[in-house]
Amino acid sequence: MRLVALLLIFFTGSARAGDGPLMSAHMMLPVVISGNKVSLESFVVRPDRPGKFPLVVITHGMPGIFGDEFFAEILNRSPVAYSKAAVAFAQRGYAVVSIMRRGYGRSGGGFSESLRQACDYLPAVRAASDDVIAAVASLRDEPWVDAEHVVLLGHSVGGLTVMDVAAQSIPGVVGAVNFDGGRQSFSAPNQPCSPDNLVDTVAALGRTARVPVLWLYAENDQFYGPDLARRMFAAYSAGGAPAQLHVLPPFGSNGHNTVMLAPAGNWFPSVDPFLEKLGLPTKIVMGPPLFAELPIPPGAVAACQEAFADYLANPDDAKAFAVSTRGHCATGFGRTAPEAREPAVMKCKINSRGEDCRRYAVGQKLVGD
Repeated sequence: MRLVALLLIFFTGSARAGDGPLMSAHMMLPVVISGNKVSLESFVVRPDRPGKFPLVVITHGMPGIFGDEFFAEILNRSPVAYSKAAVAFAQRGYAVVSIMRRGYGRSGGGFSESLRQACDYLPAVRAASDDVIAAVASLRDEPWVDAEHVVLLGHSVGGLTVMDVAAQSIPGVVGAVNFDGGRQSFSAPNQPCSPDNLVDTVAALGRTARVPVLWLYAENDQFYGPDLARRMFAAYSAGGAPAQLHVLPPFGSNGHNTVMLAPAGNWFPSVDPFLEKLGLPTKIVMGPPLFAELPIPPGAVAACQEAFADYLANPDDAKAFAVSTRGHCATGFGRTAPEAREPAVMKCKINSRGEDCRRYAVGQKLVGD
């Protein structure tokens, strides 16, 4: 399985981000969880040169929906969603691996994070942390990983997950970043959970955590706003867990997805001092990936001009950009460029409320080039 994973790195997808100093690749990471062999879909961004690099493992959130829609959504998730954060760390000399936990995207093993009892988050968090711990154990053997310097970054449910890993003293894990960590406020339709459940959960995690954790919450996070974040932080640190909380400026209409959507410059200044205190790199040593200089789609509305700039800045080639007759647009992602084409067109039709849409770019090329 290790050989298969290495072959996937070197022979599938688009391994290079243009001619820049970073390389990117999709891989199926072989792990062992509770004695079972599973593959976790992953996306790697790292310096394109020999050597061992401090490792950052990124883990994702969870849709706040139920039933068939929930499972359809998690199957469509991709580790590429965190590429902006991955590139920001890789530019500082880190190897970054964004993983999909069991049941998400193309990861095997089946979804394991359901609540066993209403509003009882801790067992589900523990199940998610098993995936991260297994990923770290597998990645330690990669020739490009400095296994003694591992940092975790978790978003939303992933934020709770990395706090649980920080409470277990995993070899090599020296720090974690909790980005807007929490769990949805409903355990089932029409069954709301009190914020006290989240506070109690993080309090339990903080009682054994001795790995430093940086908490980052957007001021306009619509799910876990600053007041709740401060309550959770106080409960977490009360047990002696080393942690610090930074409230970030508002981003967009809902700052919950800042780490996915905002430029890294919006939040990395809060991360740099944390990394420096851990004795890890903070200086940008590599320029951004070099991409083709494609023209903005003619007639694109202002929001789509910005969206196309974001499209070009994404380091993965498994993407497509579609535009409508009146200048509306959408970006589609996949595991390969052909797989991204149809989602781009479908999302464009939704965004434009039924206008005719066509593919404008696939990967780093204009359609027809």
